[in-house]
Amino acid sequence: MLSKNRIKLIRSLEMKKHRREENLFVAEGPKLVGELLAAYPCRYLAATKEWWDSPDGQKLRRAMEKAQPLFTDSPAAFSENRQHFPETAGQEMPETDTVSPEELSRCSLQKHPQQVIALFRIPEERERWEDLRHTAGQELCLALDGVQDPGNLGTIVRLADWFGIRHIFCSPGTADAYAPKAVQATMGSLGRVRLHYGPLETLLSAAAGSREDIPVYGTYLEGTPLREAPLENRGFLVMGNEGQGITEAVGRFVNRRLYIPPYPAGRSAEERPESLNVAIATAILCAEFRGRTPLP
Repeated sequence: MLSKNRIKLIRSLEMKKHRREENLFVAEGPKLVGELLAAYPCRYLAATKEWWDSPDGQKLRRAMEKAQPLFTDSPAAFSENRQHFPETAGQEMPETDTVSPEELSRCSLQKHPQQVIALFRIPEERERWEDLRHTAGQELCLALDGVQDPGNLGTIVRLADWFGIRHIFCSPGTADAYAPKAVQATMGSLGRVRLHYGPLETLLSAAAGSREDIPVYGTYLEGTPLREAPLENRGFLVMGNEGQGITEAVGRFVNRRLYIPPYPAGRSAEERPESLNVAIATAILCAEFRGRTPLP
C-alpha cells in the first residue's frame, strides 16, 4: 500500500526543483522501467498485483534479477554501459510495493498509468566540462543549444541511441532530460546515452583552441547543402532552439555550416514549411552522417 508521503514524493518529482532536491526521477511503464534498471540505481518500484502475475510482470521480475549485480560491490558486475555510472556500486535492491490500479493512478504522472512506476537516482557528472571536448575529437557528439521542449529532447536522446551517438552536451537552457515527459520519450535510451549540462561556449571554445581540429557542425540557411558537405565521423553536431535556432554565442564556434534543402528545389518560402522540427532535423542529419561515415 502506498503511503501519502510516498505519493507526495512521486508527484513532486514532476518539478525540476524537487527532482534536484531528492536527486530522483520518475519512469513509468514496463519497457522503460525494465531498460533503466540496467543503467541507473533504482530506489523504489511499484506495480499492480495483476501485472506482477502477468507475463509482462514476470518479464520485469527477470529484468530485476538480471540487474541485481548492479547493486553489488563486485567489479565483475559492471557491463560496459554500467561503467559510465560507477556510483551504482554497493547499492541495495529497490523497495517494491504491490499496489491497486487506483493507488497507481493517484501517484502516476501519466494520463494513462502503465501498471508500473519506479524512482531512479540521477547520476552525478564526474568529469570536468572542459575535459569532455576530447570525446568529440574521437566520435560524433550532439550539442543542444536551448532545445526547450522535453518531448523533443527525449526523442533526440532516442535518435542518438539509434545512430550510436553516446554523448549529448546540453546548454543550461536546454530542457531537463529527467523531466517525466523527456524520460518517457526516450523509451529507455536514457540508459544508454550520456547527457552533460554546462555552457556550450566554454566547451566549444576549448575544442576550437585544441590541436585536434575538432569539427563543429550546425545548420544554417546559408550553409552547404547536406549532400554536398564533407562530413567526419567525429566532432560536435549543434542543434538549436525550436524557434530561434543556434544562438550567436554558440554559432561563433560553428566551423562547418550545413543546410537541409527542401524538395523539390525552387519552391518559394510561401510554398513550403518555415522550418523543420528540431528532432526531425536531428534524425536527417544523423542518418546522413552515419550513411557516409558508418561506425567501424
